[in-house]
Amino acid sequence: MLTTDWSARMGLRVPIVNAPMGGVAGAALAAAVSRAGGLGMLGMGSSASLTKLTTELRDLAELDAPFGIGLVDWVAAAEPGLLDAALAARPALLSVGFGDEFWWVAPAREAGVRTATQVGDLAAAQRAIDAGVDVLIARGAEGGGHGAPRVGTLPLLTSVLDRYRVPVLAAGGISSGRGVAAVLAAGASAAWVGTAFSACLEASVSPAVRQALLTARDTDTVTTRVFDVAAGYPWPETLPERVLRNAFADKWDGREAALSDADRDALAAAVAAEDHRLAPINAGQGVGVLDTVESAADVIETLCADAARLLGRWAGER
Repeated sequence: MLTTDWSARMGLRVPIVNAPMGGVAGAALAAAVSRAGGLGMLGMGSSASLTKLTTELRDLAELDAPFGIGLVDWVAAAEPGLLDAALAARPALLSVGFGDEFWWVAPAREAGVRTATQVGDLAAAQRAIDAGVDVLIARGAEGGGHGAPRVGTLPLLTSVLDRYRVPVLAAGGISSGRGVAAVLAAGASAAWVGTAFSACLEASVSPAVRQALLTARDTDTVTTRVFDVAAGYPWPETLPERVLRNAFADKWDGREAALSDADRDALAAAVAAEDHRLAPINAGQGVGVLDTVESAADVIETLCADAARLLGRWAGER
């Protein structure tokens, strides 16, 4: 059995948490991960709304297993009732990321809900600790989607573990059992996995996105702000996103100020048409290992079986 003290305390059978990826980690994925023994996280993302959260939570009403909710700080602050609705659902873990104010910690503590946030360096980790956050997510630069691309996953994870005694989850580039084994061996309380779940059956993505993820190579991602700027999303400059390279990123990355209204309209049309020659697909550097479409349960079984075998072998070699 692959377990950690933290995963056991959380009522999980395995130390696997799916990243709450906006547009990918809906109720179906969260429920599938939780039923398979991990912690399924419902992700709201940049386009979160109270109506959307309420609808997704309705689909989790019959789930007899722990689950979590992930919110974007600046979205939750601007959307009345979003945090209250998330706390009222009594998640096992509330993750709020991409902000420095931590206004959400006190309400969560009062509601008896454990809190987590992503950190990209030691300074961010210290701010979270000072604010009273319960769990740190050490998110390395290899991770897909938004984040601070300052430090790689293993250097960040080990330095955070060396300094703090709160549970630390490892995120960024973990798409295989070997990756899970590596971060657990280092002392992580669980692996926070995103890209490996993005192509699974329960992910809220189109067949075209799944195919793009399966055919991507390990070098096919880029960190950029171009899609946020073109779409008008107010993401901070310090938080670009890692996506699969495409024609739009190749043309406009680093030249965002030159985007015209016509270019923005072209991107919007491509997103609506799911034309990923221009529209973005979030993916981390672990995308190169994906080769099949599986259920979330099968992904977890493979990750944990491979990790357990490696950890057992390493223990026997001492």
